[in-house]
Amino acid sequence: MHKIAFIVLFMAFGIAQADTVYKTVGPDGKIIYSQDPPAGGNATKTLNFSNLPSTPMPDSVLRYRDELEKSMKKRLADGAKREFVFPTIFTAQWCGYCRQAKAYLAEKKIRYQEYDIDTADGMRAYVESGSGRGVPVLLWKGQKVHGFSRAAYDALVGSSR
Repeated sequence: MHKIAFIVLFMAFGIAQADTVYKTVGPDGKIIYSQDPPAGGNATKTLNFSNLPSTPMPDSVLRYRDELEKSMKKRLADGAKREFVFPTIFTAQWCGYCRQAKAYLAEKKIRYQEYDIDTADGMRAYVESGSGRGVPVLLWKGQKVHGFSRAAYDALVGSSR
């Protein structure tokens, strides 16, 4: 009985965490992926991603991130966010999903910038990007994917090659 209750609770949590990615084609023919539905309501493709596998950060890393975020609050409020030229991935050496994400990017021959959150510069960039509580996180063209799945990465960086 406990097993069934756990499965129902797990599935309900997964539905609450679902994300939708909309694919639209602009007037100039440029493909745009967005988490917001298009104003005209004519999305060419809708992708739903929920609970992508990611590795939660240890409590010590979360505490450091929170302290860094507090100290950077004014700078973040002034809009001093970094501009990322290439797809940018936040990883940790101890994260298995991070290794899968980097292998995917290498397989697709996609150039990317990597930040290791266990370094001071990496954590600073992670906080500035407004990322969540786990890794990997992939940023590209104003979009963000928390965790790793091939379908989500295809949707985000597929058009960058």
